[in-house]
Amino acid sequence: MKAFGFAAAVTLAAAVPVTAHNGVTDPVVMARMHGMKSLGMQLKTLGAMAKGERPFDAAAAQDALALLAEEAGRIPAQFRDKVTVPQSEARPAIWEDWDDFSARAEALRLAAAGLEIADADGLGPALRDLGGACKGCHSVHRE
Repeated sequence: MKAFGFAAAVTLAAAVPVTAHNGVTDPVVMARMHGMKSLGMQLKTLGAMAKGERPFDAAAAQDALALLAEEAGRIPAQFRDKVTVPQSEARPAIWEDWDDFSARAEALRLAAAGLEIADADGLGPALRDLGGACKGCHSVHRE
């Protein structure tokens, strides 16, 4: 099932930033990393349910979506200042095309806020929508 493949990719992607950002001390960059890690954790929750590693829980799924929407809403403010460090995965394209970056963050927020997962069958479509929003931004704005 495609949801399971995507869920595995989300799990791996959520784990990578933990090791990729060792040694970062800048508070602006750390706040960004924390926000992205939070997004990854919520996707990991949904992915674990999709893969059957965790029982489906509609309330937990909706909580994850609410946290995704909340955190996605913070993205523009977290990136407003052009602060970079060698460990950062933020591309200059963020600030070169701020309107596109902001629109993509808003698309993720709206995708998460607009989803309702009432049963396990809803996980696959939800993960595809969320994954598409994440991938669309990362393909342009993330190393």
